[in-house]
Amino acid sequence: MESTSSSEDASATEPPIVPEYPTSFIARIKRVILGKPRDIKDPGIFHRISLVAFFAWVGLGADGLSSSAYGPEEAFRALGEHMYLAVALVLATAFTIFIISYSYSRIIEHFPSGGGGYVVASKLLGPRYGVVSGSALLIDYVFTISVSIASAADQIFSFLPPAAAQYKLFLVTLSIVVLMILNMRGVKESVTVLMPIFILFILTHAILILGGIASHVVDAPRVITEVQTGFANNYSTLGFFGLFAIAAHAYSMGAGTYTGIEAVSNGMQIMREPKVHTARRTMLYMSISLAATAGGILICYLLFNVTPEAGKTMNASLLERFAGGWEFGNLPVGSFFVMISLVSSAALLFVAAQAGFIDGPRVMSNMAIDSWLPHRFRVLSDRLTMQNGVILISIAAVLMLYITGGDTSTLILMYSINVFLTFTLSQTGMIRFWIGNRNRDADWSRHIVIHIIGFALCCSILILNLFEKFHDGGWLTILLTGILVGLCAVIKSHYEVVRTHLSRLDDILTEIPTVATNAVPSRLDKKAPTAVVLVSSYGGLGMHTFL
Repeated sequence: MESTSSSEDASATEPPIVPEYPTSFIARIKRVILGKPRDIKDPGIFHRISLVAFFAWVGLGADGLSSSAYGPEEAFRALGEHMYLAVALVLATAFTIFIISYSYSRIIEHFPSGGGGYVVASKLLGPRYGVVSGSALLIDYVFTISVSIASAADQIFSFLPPAAAQYKLFLVTLSIVVLMILNMRGVKESVTVLMPIFILFILTHAILILGGIASHVVDAPRVITEVQTGFANNYSTLGFFGLFAIAAHAYSMGAGTYTGIEAVSNGMQIMREPKVHTARRTMLYMSISLAATAGGILICYLLFNVTPEAGKTMNASLLERFAGGWEFGNLPVGSFFVMISLVSSAALLFVAAQAGFIDGPRVMSNMAIDSWLPHRFRVLSDRLTMQNGVILISIAAVLMLYITGGDTSTLILMYSINVFLTFTLSQTGMIRFWIGNRNRDADWSRHIVIHIIGFALCCSILILNLFEKFHDGGWLTILLTGILVGLCAVIKSHYEVVRTHLSRLDDILTEIPTVATNAVPSRLDKKAPTAVVLVSSYGGLGMHTFL
């Protein structure tokens, strides 16, 4: 009886919670697709939408890791008959990954609120450099989605009859729509759905790389001899600079391998507290997995003497040479493994597009806060997601796919230029930061070294890419970035004009009498409805409305 009476007392004192249901048909459909609104008063809401290091590695690391599906291949193809240089290429690739990753870990420490290259350039180099870096990042994230989805489609359609290729654009468009809906529901939900794909890729490629190297342990002396002989023969005919030019060309052609490294610094808002620790651990996971996968694939190309074949990726050729002949009884286990591995690559490329949906809208939000983009892009939806940014970047990715006809080669050519433009600006900003703080930090010279090395690497790759890819599509990337920078300048100018007019309006309104001098104050009625006037600052417009 006591429990009953106490429950009755509680129900009498607490107002009943009436669930809100959408009334219109469109609102109900939206609720089913996107989910119910988040309760911003829930103290555990951030815990449920933030990511620990492992999930952040899945959501953001897939962008970098998926580049192993095409980055090492582009680099190895560029070597031509000089395959022995793959050893140097592996070392250069791993070194570059760790240098860029470590330098961005340092950036994360100094900019724990996120923003990546845009915030670094804006704060350390100035707003003009910031808008260039931000615009380059936005174009890059559009290409991240386009390249990843198009490459995934290529993997899938390689198993289908040639006549099915006519449906490629429809499939990639549908894929982008699915990812758009997942991200409009919320980041953590989309990462949870995509996690099994990521794990499958890791497992299949670990078997490929470790098994491929282990199967050639007995051939190590032969391979070492071939590498030494090839290097000695070509050194005598081409000289040091000739070999260096070939290696540098292949190194720059593999620039796509490094394109997803910055994603963590742009996604700080979704990291679980402590954010800096979580982000640095995520960066560590990403760098180790990317270096091991890209370097391992290059080594396996050399060990298995893989050469380009028409209608196949070099990864497909490598898998067939590694496992194509496996049988268990009469079952073609090897063929099944090859198929699963290629499907996992295609699926991971699909996951990699997720980084564009996570980080692209966040860069838009940072730029909107600074009035380079419309302010609506800084507003969260009722699901606490940046739906406006997600929708816009989805539309842009679909348009880019239709402009290029979904051709992966064309998209890849246009992809890496903006990445290294942002990398270069970020490293420049950090160099300037440490020079300016040399009197405040005794270890400034030790800190600046990593950014000087990073600047040298990133600037070299940027120059090589501009020189080699300008006529193959690089010009379009530069044009699109320039147009976006100009558009941002127009939007910024508009907000400056509006701000000036509002300031004048404040001056006018503050001079207008609000009440008569002989007015009698009205008595406060606590039961009367309450009005709320939202203002962005203390000014004449808000005060005049209030009074």
